[in-house]
Amino acid sequence: MRKNIYSVGQINTYIKNMFAQDFMLSRISIKGEVSNCKYHSSGHIYFTLKDSSGTISAVMFAGNRRGLTFHMKEGDKVVVTGSVEVYERDGKYQLYAKEIELDGAGSLYLKFEALKRELEEMGMFAQEYKKPIPQYARSVGIVTAATGAAVQDIRNIAARRNPYVQLILYPAQVQGEGAAESIIRGIRTLDMRGLDVIIVGRGGGSIEDLWAFNEEPVARAIFECGTPVISAVGHETDTTIADYVADLRAPTPSAAAELAVFDYRQFAKQLQSCREQLARSMMRQVDAVRARTERMQLRLRYLSPESKLRENRSYAAELEERLRGCMERLLRERRHSLALLSGQLEGLSPVKKLSGGYSYVTDAAGAAVRDAGKIACGDELDIQLWKGSLKTVVTEVKDE
Repeated sequence: MRKNIYSVGQINTYIKNMFAQDFMLSRISIKGEVSNCKYHSSGHIYFTLKDSSGTISAVMFAGNRRGLTFHMKEGDKVVVTGSVEVYERDGKYQLYAKEIELDGAGSLYLKFEALKRELEEMGMFAQEYKKPIPQYARSVGIVTAATGAAVQDIRNIAARRNPYVQLILYPAQVQGEGAAESIIRGIRTLDMRGLDVIIVGRGGGSIEDLWAFNEEPVARAIFECGTPVISAVGHETDTTIADYVADLRAPTPSAAAELAVFDYRQFAKQLQSCREQLARSMMRQVDAVRARTERMQLRLRYLSPESKLRENRSYAAELEERLRGCMERLLRERRHSLALLSGQLEGLSPVKKLSGGYSYVTDAAGAAVRDAGKIACGDELDIQLWKGSLKTVVTEVKDE
């Protein structure tokens, strides 16, 4: 009996056709860890997919890379969707990848990034839509689990900062199936209460635990809420879609309480400081007005008619004193001149001559007798003495 002999190429072709006819292998998804990942210059990606039980070679051609939303690297847990085919030349089968996505948390992260980009493009993260958080809130709504650590932290910090603030809790489911709907009901219920601010959040956890705050309906409920919303989801490093949509993000629930509830004691200190500052300002104003009033009084006193009268009186008294001085000085000068003239006059006075024993002789006509030659014997003469006068007749004339 003659046996059939086949070439290597025939066998490889036969096996390739067998793989091609298997419906399951033509569209299959395989989960595993990436190793030996190489990005070729042609744009193809060559890698090995492995798990604890085995490995399989894989390739993603450049034409399929448009659907790859992340940079694949060693150790990534991925789900590869494609077909298992035989490469005839080498006689090896391998996985031809059409789609690659991260497994588990990785796929959630991709979903998170996609929703983030979508909502950002819609403008839901825009700063102009952010409502300001009231500085002095009197009522604060809380949407979180009733038994979680988050609500206890918020209560403790609110009581310490301001015991007069009213806290209203909506006990919401924050994890698992139905959590998103519960959070949405809590936001809308508290929004209708007319509160000053609403805190939406929970404690930390994995991305799966926090996923309810990454749901688009929750983001829309926060965006449409008329009351300012503070998001407080997880720890400081956790970030959710709710954080981007909320009016203010707090790194933790405790921080949210500090942002929403003002410190009453600090407020009282600020109020006292303002009161003291106002008092100082009032005193400065009073002092300024008093000084201005005093200046105006001085000006009024200087410009008043009474002041003018007093000034004129003083000036008149000064002029009177100066006039009196001038008159006295003039009188003294005139007295002195008069005394000089009087002395001169006295030296020329006939009376003075007469008092010295001299006499004043006149003839019968009253003319002064100066020349004896002009007098004849028998003429009558009048002799005026210092005291009294004599009438005489000339009996002898001597002309010398």
